[in-house]
Amino acid sequence: MRRFEFVQGTSAKFWAADVDDTTFIVVYGRLGTAGQRKEKTFPTAEAAQRECDKKIAEKVREGYQEVAASAGGGAPAGGAPATGTPATGAGAAASPSPPKLDLPPRVRPGEATEARRKAAVQALAAVSAARGRRSWVLGRAVRRARRALESLGGLDPAADAALSAALDALLARVVAPSARDRLPLVRAIELLSELDAAAFARAVRDTWRAPPATSPAVGALALLKRQLEELDDPELGLRLGALLVDRPNHGSMSAEAGWARRWKALSPHLEAHLAHRGRSLKDLLAGIDAGDDPHVAERVARMRAA
Repeated sequence: MRRFEFVQGTSAKFWAADVDDTTFIVVYGRLGTAGQRKEKTFPTAEAAQRECDKKIAEKVREGYQEVAASAGGGAPAGGAPATGTPATGAGAAASPSPPKLDLPPRVRPGEATEARRKAAVQALAAVSAARGRRSWVLGRAVRRARRALESLGGLDPAADAALSAALDALLARVVAPSARDRLPLVRAIELLSELDAAAFARAVRDTWRAPPATSPAVGALALLKRQLEELDDPELGLRLGALLVDRPNHGSMSAEAGWARRWKALSPHLEAHLAHRGRSLKDLLAGIDAGDDPHVAERVARMRAA
């Protein structure tokens, strides 16, 4: 079967077609599912092929991209995309790389001027000074730091030595032995959400790789690491991680309506990404172990029910 996929905005779906003698066969549905199968019989094999060619041309005009040939008349077991031999013959295209996911923007465009970088360093220092104080003081400092980081337009802090040092020092507070010195993980994720996803990946793999057993974030940090490894995509890992560790009415990212919108926007892109790796979103969510964290368990339950 010739297989085509469409991934754009909140859409992530496939459409596959084939001709068996006088029968035109179509399988279609959301990525990560087995889809639905329809068959239509024509008077001749030539008529069935003409219908197939016409429908393929329509799908291409709609924005579908051919990805691979699918054996057996449909999606592979478990709803994963086909990984067989690319379609051959007249009109068949070579199998391209998976389509680039058109994720909604996470950060606003901005110019990382020297003045803005210095302001961001100062704002991060203010967050560090506010740790251990009343929650509203820390919250105010984090909001100001987020605005300062936001103006950098998604900069990777590794490009600026002073900014990188200030951020690393602050993120290390997430796994500080003393509760007074500790920065809540949800606050750290808020700050990382304003930067290039590479900063999140480094924090998970390096800065937070060995949290003390007494840390309240030890379970959540292990979960972030597992998801980052399974997805092998820092951007998707950051977005999913931010949703998993978010706390109701805690911080500036966790309004419940906003959480639901973010999950609705992210889930089709996760489905598409996982489908190209032979997995499904349902399997990923089923494998998430929330441990003893009731907040993560509640988030996972909502994701599974959506």
